[in-house]
Parts: sequence; structure tokens; C-alpha cells
Amino acid sequence: MPRYLSLVRIDEASAPAEGPSEELMQRMGRLIEEVTKAGVMLDTAGLTPSAQGTTARWEGGKISVTDGPFTESKEVVGGYAIMQCKDMAEALEWTKRFLQVHEEFWTVTCEVREIAEG
Repeated sequence: MPRYLSLVRIDEASAPAEGPSEELMQRMGRLIEEVTKAGVMLDTAGLTPSAQGTTARWEGGKISVTDGPFTESKEVVGGYAIMQCKDMAEALEWTKRFLQVHEEFWTVTCEVREIAEG
């Protein structure tokens, strides 16, 4: 059965400075429990804010390193999920449910891609 990566991108400007609400975390916990019991979720986690991140870039034969926050980015990767689903349609259904857990003021985008095997 194929595996899918859902990269969760958030607009840090629209996210509350204090982080997700307790209600959101409870809804998220129930969804993660459901998707895990269904045998779909292989791994998931949120990431620390971009201000705590660093990028390394290879360009023109040289490496450059930049500490966050990354002001040139409107959206940053805020987390990920690795799911094992029968097809892309099932992966998208779970992803839509994840998005709907958030309050309306959040701006969250998930890029869902099949993991290349082999």
C-alpha cells in the first residue's frame, strides 16, 4: 500500500503567538487517535517556529547557512504526517479532516505527495 507525505504549511503571521488553543489540540488528538486506529498514520509531528530553524543551501558550488526566521517566506513548514493509504483520494480525505480541525483564523496548507518507493 502506498505511503503519502503531507507537508503542513502555516502562515506564522495568522497563527496565535501562544500556539494552538487547548480546544484545537483536543480535536487534533481525537483525529490522530482515529487515523492511527484506522492503520493509516505512520508518523506525525509539529515543528518549532521558523525563528528556531536554520537552512543550508547548495548553490554555485558553495554552501550558505541562514538562521531563521525566514522573512522571505509567507508560509513555513509547520509539521508533517506520513500516512499509508490505498490511494491519493484517501490521503486527501484524511488531510481535509486535519485542516478542518483548525479555527477559521488559521491559514494552513497541506501538500500531499506519494512517497517514491524503491
